[in-house]
Amino acid sequence: MSQFNQYGQPIGFALPDWQPVARPAAIALTGRFCTLQPLQDAHCAPLLAAFSLAGDDRDWTWLGANQPRSLTAMARWVGEKMADIGLVCYVVFSHAHQQAVGLVCFANIDQQNGALEIGHVTWSPLMQRSVLGSEAIYLLLNQAFTLGYRRVAWRCDSTNHASRRAAERLGFTFEGRFRQAMTRKQRNRDTDWLSVIDTEWPVIQQAITRWFGEENMDSRGQQIHSLHHFLKRN
Repeated sequence: MSQFNQYGQPIGFALPDWQPVARPAAIALTGRFCTLQPLQDAHCAPLLAAFSLAGDDRDWTWLGANQPRSLTAMARWVGEKMADIGLVCYVVFSHAHQQAVGLVCFANIDQQNGALEIGHVTWSPLMQRSVLGSEAIYLLLNQAFTLGYRRVAWRCDSTNHASRRAAERLGFTFEGRFRQAMTRKQRNRDTDWLSVIDTEWPVIQQAITRWFGEENMDSRGQQIHSLHHFLKRN
């Protein structure tokens, strides 16, 4: 809601107690079905095995990198992530498979303004048609808002409809499209932006918690009611 200053000009609402927030620590974040573990060199072989289960590289169409096809290439890809001081990188460790099955990062971390992004989302076939991706994103959202962040953003190629649907399904709000925002793999990329802000999080958190609850979801991740059911009720 807009407020007005002494000149009658509209200004943003006051934040008299605002202080910069801490950078997310690279610590294990544990859920029912997966644990987010800080990315390490030891994860290269399990990630290569998980990603190699795909019959082709369609899951890498919208990513900046090409799919690593060897342990050397995977080590290089993982090493670049770990060396990037702007990222906090995690692997998704599946409790059922007992191995790393995907990768995700915090990116563009703005401690001064309490904003960051969830990015570098790279799921293997072992995460498809499962609750692992949803739980991994939930764990990151929960960590960010627990630390006091005001905004968690998600951005994706405008042609990556599955990515946008996944974000919206978890409560992210579409904000707009940056046209010709970048080039990727010798193609144009328009970027869609979505976000969750701190005032929305309590309702979303309650809905996701109820969705993951044992009364709604069994140990295999089979649900009775969809997440939309709980978000709609809230």
